[in-house]
Amino acid sequence: MAESSNSAAASGQTQTAAKPTKAPNPVWKMMGMPNFRLKLPSRNWMIFLTVTGSFTAALVYDRKQKKRAQQKWCDLVAHLSKESLPVDQTRRKLTVFLSAPPGDGLRVAREHFKEYVKPILVAAALDYQVIEGRREGDIRAGLAERIRKFRRKSGEPSTVVEETGIEEVVADAREKIGVVEEPVPKGDLIIGRSTWKEYIRGLHEGWLGPLDPPQPPVSTDAPSPSEGAETNGSPDDTPTAENSEKKEEPEKKDEKPSKPTGPTPAYITPADYSSQSLPRSLPQSLDGSVPIQFPHILGFLNTPIRIYRYLNQRYLADSVGREVAGIVLASATRPYNDGSFSTDSELTPAGVDGAPASDNLLGGNYEQQTLLEEEEKDWHKSAHKKDEANPDKEREWVDSVVLDPRIAARMQRYVLSPEDEARSQRIAEGAEYILGEERPTPVPFWQRMWIKYGYGEDEETLKRKPIIGNIDGEDDQ
Repeated sequence: MAESSNSAAASGQTQTAAKPTKAPNPVWKMMGMPNFRLKLPSRNWMIFLTVTGSFTAALVYDRKQKKRAQQKWCDLVAHLSKESLPVDQTRRKLTVFLSAPPGDGLRVAREHFKEYVKPILVAAALDYQVIEGRREGDIRAGLAERIRKFRRKSGEPSTVVEETGIEEVVADAREKIGVVEEPVPKGDLIIGRSTWKEYIRGLHEGWLGPLDPPQPPVSTDAPSPSEGAETNGSPDDTPTAENSEKKEEPEKKDEKPSKPTGPTPAYITPADYSSQSLPRSLPQSLDGSVPIQFPHILGFLNTPIRIYRYLNQRYLADSVGREVAGIVLASATRPYNDGSFSTDSELTPAGVDGAPASDNLLGGNYEQQTLLEEEEKDWHKSAHKKDEANPDKEREWVDSVVLDPRIAARMQRYVLSPEDEARSQRIAEGAEYILGEERPTPVPFWQRMWIKYGYGEDEETLKRKPIIGNIDGEDDQ
């Protein structure tokens, strides 16, 4: 037994002696640093690196795909920026409607427009006008007033005296020098469900409502004649009343007219749509419109949903880019569905009136009522509360969408034509580039860094660089 134990101990000593510790690197030793050995990190470090690495990889991949999707739609419309216009024409102008989402400010709506919509408009070199709404009802009031101004200019009688603004002055100056707008169809971009509901309400108010503001309701708090006679019959109170009136006169002079605290009240209610006649200036088909998604959710408990949307912005960029490209190209339009025909209806070229709108359509489930309806679930709960002090007050965001068949039938939506859809697919695959151009040769990463941060120059700069001849004549000597 003793011999076996001795032999085992000897074998263990030989095994340990066969694996000597590795000598440290002389470089690290001279620098006073320990000998680094490759080994797995600890459990806590593994958890931290896995979580942060996975999140970073998902974020980088999403932003790369988002940029690629936006670039696809920008390349699809970029050929419009190369087209030249006559000197007496202005560029086509779109109207963008955006408002602050319920429970938040206007800044998030502006950021959504700049991040998803504006790059495509800039790539096509299109002009646009933004109509903003900070409070509920601003978009409705602004759009209705624009339509009423158009009706007054068309010759409809009205007692309202319009004030001359900057837009009117610029339009008159352009008309005098012979500058006209580009003869192409216009369009409206509506961002978000709340803005879309106000847009529909303002469209009906502008075309079906009166041109003159309604009379304000008569107040019922006026004193009765008997009370006035009693107060005037007391001789003792007359001197003091006169003195008090004299003291209040200079104070009244300093008072400024109070500004309205909210948007202009509606000129017409949805219940009166059917009783109104159509104006003479109403066109056979209205300008095309495109509703744009604007998902926005608040609250700490909704953090998982917000993180999911933050890591999947590529899908939103592709969806919004398709809608914006459709209105920018303006190659095809379709009427909004009213339940009387299928969604596979034929597309109509933009600028060409489709079938004449019938004024005797029966009311039904219109597509305009359900567009972007899923966004209402994400609204803050304060948006759904009704005003207890004034329960009869109209709420554009909360009230259901009411459409008049005569106006709904004249609305149309811009869509991508099958040819443009196929071309966008070829651009995404790399088989095609901007219309009329060839895809440039890809530049390696190191060369881009050398051009950006070093002393390198790209080919376009070298082409524009002037070639200077032998000025000093050194070669002749």
